[in-house]
Amino acid sequence: MVAEEFARRLGIDRWKIKDGARQAYDSARGLVLVEPQTFMNNSGVPIRLIASWYRVPPEGLLVVYDDMDIPFGKLRLRASGGHGGHNGLRSVIATMDEQFARLRVGVGRPDYDSIDHVLAPFTSEERAALPGIVSAATDGVACWFDRGIEAAMQFANTWELPQTAD
Repeated sequence: MVAEEFARRLGIDRWKIKDGARQAYDSARGLVLVEPQTFMNNSGVPIRLIASWYRVPPEGLLVVYDDMDIPFGKLRLRASGGHGGHNGLRSVIATMDEQFARLRVGVGRPDYDSIDHVLAPFTSEERAALPGIVSAATDGVACWFDRGIEAAMQFANTWELPQTAD
């Protein structure tokens, strides 16, 4: 959702499926958007293929992903690090090294099976909050792209999901 919103904001509307991913390239900005279409635990393969083709080093990569280890709607941006048990990130690290930025978008940890949680539709309350979360995460991506990791971390790591009135 974040990649698609970022593309929409930039007026990027030409996507293609190649190398196991949906991708869009903006030559004027030197920007490649990639949405792996593989199983999550193999998402590093298309990212590596596409990064190699466009000569994007790990430091030029920002991976946006859902994370059950942070509360729903919370954002966390880091310059590098480990996989934290996330199999998709584990795959990217295996193919690209650890030296890339990552934006974690919290989906919270459920009281039931975590696989069911990440595959289930959002609740009505979550759906209501999603536009604000996606917008803020996209703002973080734009900040990273335009102003660098430090400014983007300052934004994303201090952003709070607005409270709704009951």
